[in-house]
Amino acid sequence: MQSTQTTTFKRFVEVGRVVLVNVGPDAGKLAVIAEIVDHNRAVIDGPVTGVARQAISYRKVVLTPFVLKGLPRAAGSGVVQKLFEKEEIASKWAQTAWAKKRAAVQKRKQLTDFERFRVMQLKKQRRHNVRIVAKKATA
Repeated sequence: MQSTQTTTFKRFVEVGRVVLVNVGPDAGKLAVIAEIVDHNRAVIDGPVTGVARQAISYRKVVLTPFVLKGLPRAAGSGVVQKLFEKEEIASKWAQTAWAKKRAAVQKRKQLTDFERFRVMQLKKQRRHNVRIVAKKATA
């Protein structure tokens, strides 16, 4: 019996899935699932981004929408690197809203006290200008 129902879930743990490491020294870096160890861990490799080949828990990574098609199971770092660069995953990642948001948050964290003050002043000025325009529009 065939089901005609489609699932809304699209990101599956699979060999070739690009993941974002969110814990540890490699936090914020992209890697690729090279092999599935069990239902809790996978071997990831990120030769382009500097993530060493390692077994990691699924709780420490986030699945991205990108998949390296044609990546064989237990592929070496050379094969992973070649496919990663061929499909231009790093540039595709940089264009996503997710990556841009992460970059903005990181930039905001790096601000000095004076720079945070300037941001506050600019937000006040923008808010004031919006109120003036809104008041003219309603009047």
